[in-house]
Amino acid sequence: MSDEELRQRLELLRVEHRDLDQAIAALLESGSTDQLRAARLKKRKLLLRDRIIQIENALIPDIIA
Repeated sequence: MSDEELRQRLELLRVEHRDLDQAIAALLESGSTDQLRAARLKKRKLLLRDRIIQIENALIPDIIA
């Protein structure tokens, strides 16, 4: 993937990450007892965060000191 494609993908992942954050907060605020759903959303959010970090690291040029 080119840098531009990675940046676009990164932005999409960040949006999805924020959406999941809001969905988790809404689920917990509603007093829902659906712990399995909350756990799945949290796991998905962590996976997204890992992928975001990978892409960010790929976009940072290697600097040889």
